[in-house]
Amino acid sequence: MNDDILLAEEQGGVLLLTLNRPDVMNSLNFPLLHALRDKVASVRFKTDIRVIIITGSGEKAFCAGADLKERATLSPDKVKEYIYTIRDLFTSIEFLNKPVIAAVNGVALGGGTELALASDIRIASRNATMGLTETRLAIIPGAGGTQRLPRLVGKGKGKELILTGRRVGAEEALDIGLVNKVCDSENLLDECRQMAALICEAGPIAIEQAKYAINYGFEADLHTGLAIESNAYWVCIPTEDRLEGLAAFREKRKPEYKGK
Repeated sequence: MNDDILLAEEQGGVLLLTLNRPDVMNSLNFPLLHALRDKVASVRFKTDIRVIIITGSGEKAFCAGADLKERATLSPDKVKEYIYTIRDLFTSIEFLNKPVIAAVNGVALGGGTELALASDIRIASRNATMGLTETRLAIIPGAGGTQRLPRLVGKGKGKELILTGRRVGAEEALDIGLVNKVCDSENLLDECRQMAALICEAGPIAIEQAKYAINYGFEADLHTGLAIESNAYWVCIPTEDRLEGLAAFREKRKPEYKGK
């Protein structure tokens, strides 16, 4: 059964990962966390994979967070191991050298919202519901939610949502900047693939360096951030792709980037 809890499909430089536990709203147990961890690690150096899309199986849920039935069987030490595992996994997704798009296709609560927060871009279906509901279970978000949500939507709104455990629908999520775009459910993966295709048209090294500069510069002061940006730019200068981009512009044709 564990062999198919995470589905993977590669197409046109895009890897679609589907959390496949629809009977429990794609909740995250240890086997699913380990499968996702291993798959993310395996694509870091795969140059043929340019963008990752993460979604949930079925029509109801993206990811309902931790598997609470499993959680009830865990000792306090195993709960600590779970928290470290999911926190490290989501950090590895945030700092992966490739863009990650969360296709939020329904309920995304607790760890489900935290998985979306760790992604670079979030596109939600109109039936999506998001929220960090942990305080209602007498715990707090443990996979980065207390840090990433306020940075994305602002400290005041972040505190409101975390302290109340309130859920928000897709339109409110869009209004507060929690998601980038909302679309009909049947169009969700197409919208994500279109976004991925736009990214795939750009230079792979430039995309990697741009994400690096944003991630590491965002928490720094402006002076340090500009230095990070400069160093990331210097990486792009000696590449074949940069020369190809200039040649394609001059020759009025589409560039053919090779990530070199």
